[in-house]
Amino acid sequence: MQLKKIWANLAVANLDRTTKFYTELGFTPNGSSPDLTSFRAGEDGFIIHFFRGEVLKANVDMTPADLSQGNEIIFTLSADSREEVQQWEQAVRQAGGSIVSPSREFGAGYYGLVFADPDGHRFNVFHM
Repeated sequence: MQLKKIWANLAVANLDRTTKFYTELGFTPNGSSPDLTSFRAGEDGFIIHFFRGEVLKANVDMTPADLSQGNEIIFTLSADSREEVQQWEQAVRQAGGSIVSPSREFGAGYYGLVFADPDGHRFNVFHM
């Protein structure tokens, strides 16, 4: 087998809210339909599809994670400086996300924050 590509499929409650949030943070739109909104992230164009929860559940025969009980995954976004981490923090708040852990030192050589999108999907932003 040869791995050609990897992407993420996440469940959300409201596609319009999700589209607005990730657009405001500068993610690159990758198309949409009545069932999903999709974005590319980073230099290599990692794709994240955000499906309406009921559509994802019906098509892959699984129940999306209860994000109030924990995370299914934490994505990490790199930042070029401490100032950029702080800019992310401000942008997340303005776009309607929540700060789980504010900007701070995370051990020697690590500075970052943890945020959640409006559906509770968590991301780290780190400067290393």
